[in-house]
Amino acid sequence: MSEGVSFLMIGTVHDSASGCYQVVARGMPWSLDIAVEITQGIIMKSGLLEEKRTIIKRWIDLTVDTYPSESGSFLRNQKDQFANPVGAAIAQGAEALFDWVTGDSKEYSPLVVRRLDDIVRIRAVQQFSPSNAVAFVFLLKNSIREVVSKKFSKDSGHLGELLEIESRIDSLALTA
Repeated sequence: MSEGVSFLMIGTVHDSASGCYQVVARGMPWSLDIAVEITQGIIMKSGLLEEKRTIIKRWIDLTVDTYPSESGSFLRNQKDQFANPVGAAIAQGAEALFDWVTGDSKEYSPLVVRRLDDIVRIRAVQQFSPSNAVAFVFLLKNSIREVVSKKFSKDSGHLGELLEIESRIDSLALTA
């Protein structure tokens, strides 16, 4: 973005028929480049949110794949949270952590810290090494890349947004 340019973004409007976003902003001067940059970020984030369930499911699958096959099968198939507290903690944690990564807040909420801590503690007592106990966080990158690569082309201008999300994932892992 250009230096010295200021504006107030009021919001966005999505036209579902055309799939286009309109940036509603006040303050001049601002260039078309800024509007395009903002719009691309909005489209990328909304694309991630549209694919939230798919991304989270893939992330959980990748995390469960780090367990031995018998344990992984149990974690994947047993849906009762009381019979499968590890699977429930992973599922609840994955959703809260995804929401933080795709959100706007730079601060960790108590829920995010608790969910991250729950998963890391569980993995630590299950004989995962410290690095492997935290490694599941980085699997979110793989999950997002798999889903996003199908939705957005490499030339669509979303690389910056994707890199910012990946930086947030790195930050989350370092918090663990």
